[in-house]
Amino acid sequence: MMLEGWRWYGPDDPVSLDDVRQAGATDIVSALHQVPIGEAWTRKAVEERKNFIERGQPGRSQLTWSVVESIPIPDDVKRLGGKATKSIEAWIASLEAVAASGIKIICYNFMPVVDWCRTDLEWELPNGARAMRFDQDRFAAFELHILKRPAAVQEYSPEQQARAKALFEKMRQADIDYLVMVIASALPGSTTEPMTIPQFRDRLETYRDITPKILRQHLAEFLKRVTPVAEQLGVSLTLHPDDPPRPLFGLPRIASSADDYQALFDAVPSKANGICLCTGSLGVRAENNLPEMAERFGPRIGFAHLRATKREADGLSFYESDHLDGNVDMVAVLKALLKENARRAPDKQIVFRPDHGHRMLDDLAATKRTNPGYTAIGRLRGLAELRGAIRAIEHR
Repeated sequence: MMLEGWRWYGPDDPVSLDDVRQAGATDIVSALHQVPIGEAWTRKAVEERKNFIERGQPGRSQLTWSVVESIPIPDDVKRLGGKATKSIEAWIASLEAVAASGIKIICYNFMPVVDWCRTDLEWELPNGARAMRFDQDRFAAFELHILKRPAAVQEYSPEQQARAKALFEKMRQADIDYLVMVIASALPGSTTEPMTIPQFRDRLETYRDITPKILRQHLAEFLKRVTPVAEQLGVSLTLHPDDPPRPLFGLPRIASSADDYQALFDAVPSKANGICLCTGSLGVRAENNLPEMAERFGPRIGFAHLRATKREADGLSFYESDHLDGNVDMVAVLKALLKENARRAPDKQIVFRPDHGHRMLDDLAATKRTNPGYTAIGRLRGLAELRGAIRAIEHR
């Protein structure tokens, strides 16, 4: 049986640990979000959080902190690779602190400048629930008329530019401020820091000479430093795919396809070098065959984010759909994961979590504080659907 995980942002998360227990999850996915990016985590801080999760409420159902998501990789590692010695050493120290507390799975990403990107956090669905959405025309309006990235004009067709201009001209200042907040400010779980528009432009400029080949080489240099330590400590490093899985803002993206991951595994064959199979992120790209990827990379999957996305007519816009719907054949993915999981020892079971859920039911209340994508009820529904599908597959 795969382990049912739940992302939890710490004591300030509006979703409590009792909420997690009542959803039926057993494994916590968390991080020390209070530690500044690039600063080493201490064993004391990790152990304090672990004790809070696992022993902070005596008499309650047992929870286990089994996945760290994420130890952020500082910007200089992405720009300089192995030359960012201080940052890599701090990351290794954090890895060692995590391993010392018995946590054996670390999820991370290597997206430059921006983390996961959306244009809408509260897009209304036909049933009245709210979902996150990426609207390509709104994104183009941001690039061309708010960020004003010079090279962007060359990357959009005249038709796309016309739609973006028409959309921007209808925006009020509040609409512009919202779009800046959603795209340039760090979203929950982001491993990048909030930026103003001038800061955004400056950060993009630092990547002017970074090609996909160079960024991939920098990731390989980082992994060649950290995987020997992870392997010695029995830790699996799982790379989260790019979200969306394609270049944004003229920046290279190198974890968007099966070929990208194969190139990484070829460059760094260490058994500690693994993948976080995020079906929602990878599913945005039509050519990604998720069941096939789950089969192909099965031994390297230490962690899975299970959600579905629905591509829209233009092929670039998408929204977060129900967990068993959208463009992801979730049942086929689950079959592949369960097949892989059955081959594993009890202490190497795949941890999965229901990823982004809709804002729905009582979570829609104006007085209810929620994190976009990480509502209690939407993820509860997702986990229930996934659990039901898993039970049905297992009992055939």
